[in-house]
Amino acid sequence: MQPKITIVTVTLNSEQYLEDTITSVVNQTYPFIEYIIVDGQSTDGTFDIIKKYKHGINQWISEPDSGITEAMNKGIAMASGEFILFLHSDDYLLDTNSVEKAVSFMDGNEEIFAFSILFKTQSATIYSKSSWNGLFNFKTKLFHQGVFCRRDLFDKIGLFDTQFKIAMDYDFFLRAYRNQCRVKILKNLTVTLMRDTGISSRRDWNSLRKRFTEEKQVHYKNSRTILDKVIYFLYWQLYLPYRYLKYVWQ
Repeated sequence: MQPKITIVTVTLNSEQYLEDTITSVVNQTYPFIEYIIVDGQSTDGTFDIIKKYKHGINQWISEPDSGITEAMNKGIAMASGEFILFLHSDDYLLDTNSVEKAVSFMDGNEEIFAFSILFKTQSATIYSKSSWNGLFNFKTKLFHQGVFCRRDLFDKIGLFDTQFKIAMDYDFFLRAYRNQCRVKILKNLTVTLMRDTGISSRRDWNSLRKRFTEEKQVHYKNSRTILDKVIYFLYWQLYLPYRYLKYVWQ
């Protein structure tokens, strides 16, 4: 049986790219898609774009929230699909059959199916592959734009933690890693393009420092032993100076 796929798009004043996101979903060849849009009560033309494509949107809301993390959790609560894919308003599915191709590889009882993405900057388009190994304890190597999660995984390990505004997906995936969730990495299929316009993609030092601060909090939150905390302490003593020097030398 082919699974029902819920795609959740979180928006806030996203008129610049939202139409690309929506059309990439509503034009998919895969027939069993539930599309949900969670808008943080935009004040630009976002609402008009949503209404334009309401025929292809199963559910949408527009109301204030505390940020992207709360909005993602709202999308989970509204979802009825077996799997959930988060495709935000800076992202889009590469081809009209992207979901159909992805589902053709989702043939086991894994809780996460992770595909590769393209990351588009102003100067280049970078091919980013997912991975799932010990290095995940330090840096995320899953990109939620290419990850299909079983809906019941959120019941098993919890929703996104709203204390995080940037690293909420890393915290969730690290919890999945520590709980030995069943994961299948499919590096040879690229399903999504991610633009560098989101908060987690900014490369100025102030934005990088905010992201690193949240990653550090994720590490300490998910530490299970004193040894974990010592290892993370040493890691951050070395990693932050290294990243600052790398930023300066760019």
